[in-house]
Amino acid sequence: MDAKIVMTGLTVALGGMTPGIAIGLITAAALNATGRNPEAANEIRTSMILGIAFAEAIAIYSLVVALIIKFV
Repeated sequence: MDAKIVMTGLTVALGGMTPGIAIGLITAAALNATGRNPEAANEIRTSMILGIAFAEAIAIYSLVVALIIKFV
């Protein structure tokens, strides 16, 4: 196998898996916090959406890196 193909596959796999785990943990923590303090639900939701956006950005960065590995 070509090393570029293997590295591209690993980059996409790990770059997609880790943000998925992070988004699950962020959402679970936000739901737990909302359950404990329902009055702060709006602030918690805003922080949760920001955290999810940053975690999703990591997946996009890994896709860019995978494309660079594949075509350069």
